[in-house]
Amino acid sequence: MKIKRIYFLVPDVKVAETIVDELLLARVEERHMHILARRDTELHALPEASMLQKSDFVPAVHRGLALGGAVGVLAGLVGLALTPGAVVIAGGILLGSSLAGAGVGAWLSGMVGLSVGNTRHKKFEDAIERGELLMLIDVPISRVPEISELIQKHHPEAELEGTEPNIPSFP
Repeated sequence: MKIKRIYFLVPDVKVAETIVDELLLARVEERHMHILARRDTELHALPEASMLQKSDFVPAVHRGLALGGAVGVLAGLVGLALTPGAVVIAGGILLGSSLAGAGVGAWLSGMVGLSVGNTRHKKFEDAIERGELLMLIDVPISRVPEISELIQKHHPEAELEGTEPNIPSFP
């Protein structure tokens, strides 16, 4: 099932609590709702975004896998060129070096990504600093219009900020 993330900016915690209650009644599980707010904002029982959603971890891991795998393949090819008789086990060398490179690349970039704010949320930083809350709601693609309409109909003060094209597979 394909999932999309809907972004809403809401003015305060009270509106966010009401929206969460309405989403629960619309059968959106709480684990699919995430809220980003200024550090000093008391969220009470609202579902706060996790470290994976607040940081750039997932995109960094994707970049690290690709770059590390490419560097691993290049290192394997250099190793083959410099080692006489390595042609016999060339496939194993290339596979091993590319997997090692991808693993190291993903690990290193993931660590860097954890320390960097989520680049997808850059355009919302000013609103969050003013005290607004950013709601991230993950729903199946077929329910995006229904959920967006539900929130906009009952809460005109909540601003629909669009959807994310793809939800990462593991956050």
